[in-house]
Amino acid sequence: MSRDLTLYPEDENGDVLWNMLQDGDDLSIPREVDFALIFPTEDVAIAFAVHLLKNEQKVSFARYEGNDEFPWQILVHPLMVPTHHNIAGFEGLLGTEAIPYSGRLDGWGCVAQG
Repeated sequence: MSRDLTLYPEDENGDVLWNMLQDGDDLSIPREVDFALIFPTEDVAIAFAVHLLKNEQKVSFARYEGNDEFPWQILVHPLMVPTHHNIAGFEGLLGTEAIPYSGRLDGWGCVAQG
């Protein structure tokens, strides 16, 4: 199968999605996608989580050991079809929403389907 660059552009998200497809994942099946954001303080992480909850998003909150400057993590768990458009669009929205809270994106992941 050759890679359709309109569906799987040559960027980080496109590469991940292409590899998922090559590994047999049925990317047409909606699933919970976990988007990670990290924050410098517990207070701003919780404030961002509350902001997301008010916007009807499912979230998780935890200490994050991967970065001493950003030791708090929020995971956002929307249900979506994992397309490049959906992933990149939601990342863009989260990244913009996290700026006033001093947060930054830290990747995404999901469980394979099919």
